Amino acid sequence: MDYAEARTRMVDGQIRPNRVNEPRLLEALRSTPREAFVPAAAASRAYADEEVPLPGGRALMQPMVLAKLLQLAAIRPAERVLVVCAGTGYGAALAARLGAHVVALEPDAGLRALAARALAGEAAGSLRLEAGDPTQGYAAAAPYDVILVEGEIPGVPEALASQLVEGGRLVAIVAEGRGQGVAMLGRRIGGALTLTAAFDAAVASLPAFQPSPGFVF
Repeated sequence: MDYAEARTRMVDGQIRPNRVNEPRLLEALRSTPREAFVPAAAASRAYADEEVPLPGGRALMQPMVLAKLLQLAAIRPAERVLVVCAGTGYGAALAARLGAHVVALEPDAGLRALAARALAGEAAGSLRLEAGDPTQGYAAAAPYDVILVEGEIPGVPEALASQLVEGGRLVAIVAEGRGQGVAMLGRRIGGALTLTAAFDAAVASLPAFQPSPGFVF
């Protein structure tokens, strides 16, 4: 497969028709080798208009959905960005190519190992890969201008919201039930996070954010 041609087709056939038109983001999508961020056996599916399954019940987000989230986040050069549940690091790589200083937080050791390999050639001085509980964010490098959550969550934990600077943005897919979520843009204003719905999106849920099953009597 000609991956460079596949990237061009992805941008022209999936991304731009869905009203993603920010020039720096389009260039990042054209130049970032998405095939490096999937397991080798799934490389042929890297540019399909769908999620790519990852180990541990996770998935690499559909290109169009991730692109729309990044455009919604409006990342500017030199901003501090936290990518929560970064998986294999593709979203973090795109954020770094937009000029941000990125912390990629991933709790799964296997996915972190895949991310470390995929990110080896990506903006080493502007991107760090960390382990930890994603529901608690990464306070050691806070505060952040932008937080991107890569997957569906039932709600935004206060621990994440509190790690934004005043005026900072958070983008995530928040569950609406039955596999359908809504992309939300959150802004921290006056110490509180205000969420605004942006678009519908069905993506894989993040196990770390799901409530523990209650006791059944």
